Amino acid sequence: MSLFIASRSAFRAAAPLKRQFQVRRYATEPASADPKKRSNTLLYTVGAGALATALYLGVSVKPAAKKAEEKVKDASSAAADKLSLGAAKQALTGGEQGWVSLKLEEVETINHNSKRLRFALPEDDMVSGVHVTSAILTKFKPADAEKPVIRPYTPINDEDARGYMDLLVKQYPNGPMSTHLHDMVPGQRLDIKGPLPKYPWTANKHDHIALIAGGTGITPMFQLCRAIFNNPDDQTKVTLVFGNISEDDILLKKELATLENRYPRRFRAFYLLDNPPSHWTGGKGYINGELLKTVLPEPKSDNIKLFVCGPPGMMKSISGGKTSPKDQGELSGVLKELGYSQEQVYKF
Repeated sequence: MSLFIASRSAFRAAAPLKRQFQVRRYATEPASADPKKRSNTLLYTVGAGALATALYLGVSVKPAAKKAEEKVKDASSAAADKLSLGAAKQALTGGEQGWVSLKLEEVETINHNSKRLRFALPEDDMVSGVHVTSAILTKFKPADAEKPVIRPYTPINDEDARGYMDLLVKQYPNGPMSTHLHDMVPGQRLDIKGPLPKYPWTANKHDHIALIAGGTGITPMFQLCRAIFNNPDDQTKVTLVFGNISEDDILLKKELATLENRYPRRFRAFYLLDNPPSHWTGGKGYINGELLKTVLPEPKSDNIKLFVCGPPGMMKSISGGKTSPKDQGELSGVLKELGYSQEQVYKF
């Protein structure tokens, strides 16, 4: 089931980026000794800067940087130990539970068309029950409709958070659910069901994963990133390619930048904008094969996985759409052209 109720035709793989790629190479290939070739790998790095990319690619860095990363790992380990104490009750248990009515507690405007909605769980010490990777269903019945509207969303809060669940919702033109959610005010209620299991994740399941996202397709990617980097035992390397219309449309940018700064050896993000401002130093244009071939792990690499989530138009161009929630459908588009196999790609 798609996370989107509207597509944006501007997401297409055919249009080339305006940036120059004199040398194309996969992220898994060793860094070249040629300074010109080596500098090309830094071309699209945004957020953590050249230092982050250098660390990610294994170039030597000052001891202070390594020491700082070790402190972060120690802090993450302590936090994980604290959260693991005791098993919390789950608000959403799936199976025969049915729909659960949750009260909207807080609304935060994120940008011109997106809001964060915090729903209170039935009990303050409960966790949502949503696990990595999984989603939930939302339901409401318009006054003039015969059938209710049902749409899936991926919560963005930590799975261990107690007492609440956060949804990041972008309002789409003529989108009945997103419009309804944006019109809600604290105190109103929404029917929610879940969790809906997606791709089963365990620590170090893959050596390197790549996340290709567009718009609110970032939410399941962020859920996965957060789980990986919150777990001190998980050493998975992560590459994110994230396309948006404008700079204001980049959701969770602050949170992603934090990950990139804390884990420069294991996480890097590439941002692309359809309509970039004059000061933009990231990618310009649409997600296409030229960029993906340069930044993704090579298809012949051992134990890699690519995840794709975005508007239907983007999915069709990059990987092909899903046939149904339980059927991934055939792999097509740019990823197939680049030589990736059906087993190497998962469509959210």
